[in-house]
Amino acid sequence: MITPIKVKDIKDIEQINHIVSRYDFDIWIHGKSGMADAKSILGLFVLKLNEPLTLVIPDDVNYKKLFKELEPFLVIG
Repeated sequence: MITPIKVKDIKDIEQINHIVSRYDFDIWIHGKSGMADAKSILGLFVLKLNEPLTLVIPDDVNYKKLFKELEPFLVIG
């Protein structure tokens, strides 16, 4: 599953990292500057915030609870 995600600042990075760290499946954020494990706060700081970013999770997981928690950051529609 791939969906766009918006990250404005360091506070957003910290909140996203805190949310995704509670899940036992892989969660990645991809951008033109690279890709980062969303559970790695240091990895997330490598991404440029002024570029389009996408959240990437395995297709075979139940992502509804995760998406509900990340709703303020997801770009839908």
